Amino acid sequence: MPSSSRQRRRKAVKSSSTVRWKRRVVEGVIQAFRKKTGLNAEYWRASAMSVMNRAMTEYRAGNPLYDVVLNNSDPLVIMAQDGMIARYDSPTAKKYPKDQVDARFGPITRYGIVGIVYHKGLVKPEDAPKSIEDLVNPKYKGMLVMADPTLHVTTIQWLSSLHRIMAKEKVEKFIRDLAAMKPTLVESMLPASERVATGEIPIALTFVKFAYSAAQSGAPLDYVRVDRMLGDSHFVALSNKAPRPNAGKAFVDFYLDDETMKILAQSGEFVNRKGIYPPLPGADKIQFVQMEVLEAKAFEDKKKEFGKIFLK
Repeated sequence: MPSSSRQRRRKAVKSSSTVRWKRRVVEGVIQAFRKKTGLNAEYWRASAMSVMNRAMTEYRAGNPLYDVVLNNSDPLVIMAQDGMIARYDSPTAKKYPKDQVDARFGPITRYGIVGIVYHKGLVKPEDAPKSIEDLVNPKYKGMLVMADPTLHVTTIQWLSSLHRIMAKEKVEKFIRDLAAMKPTLVESMLPASERVATGEIPIALTFVKFAYSAAQSGAPLDYVRVDRMLGDSHFVALSNKAPRPNAGKAFVDFYLDDETMKILAQSGEFVNRKGIYPPLPGADKIQFVQMEVLEAKAFEDKKKEFGKIFLK
């Protein structure tokens, strides 16, 4: 695409729009928490890997500043192996089916569903990929952005789990073909979606929810409808060295309850509540497929494997 066209598209939507939208969601939850409990809450937001790294650095230094961690399963597994997660059986957890409650982290709160998001001003719906496999069609070469598969937890999980939605014999070739597309690699799913929202890059492999949140800021984004989509499970977990453990427990209780689930769903999140869907067309038809949960060694092995493929 000519640089002048990209610049015009970039001016149409500010690059921070999705960040501001996400911030409003978090602040909405915190305001509701304050109103209900009278307690204050502060937050720090970053990619799954950055959150894990900061939490582990503080913990190992003996000065953790956080009470609660919200993250997906893989970083929490690594943190649990270091003894960082406290066991807390929230009374609100009783609202969740037993098979949706992890013995270490409690109930699944929401799902991070990964799919193909595209800019309708740059790619017409009829010209967009029709499936995950179609993403490596040579006509899309140079048109793709994704989170770095040598750094980003969820992307490493996604690539490691493709056998759950794709014939096993096709997976290795697909990953190599994907690397051959020379995608732009960014830190996480959010900047991937922002590159598309600004019109800088037409197509992203990212969380489907960003098709909705970016649209609320004026970006003409849509997602590719496929029946089965890989995703990860997200939890809210209490630190076993929480400086304010009682306040942390109160937040966990509130976060797991219906009020928070409705706030999250209205923002585009896929929450773990029957009958509650994000206001995204077709959301109720998506079949969620749980990604592999990688232990620390398997995670490091996959990082090295994908590094040899994507960075060569």
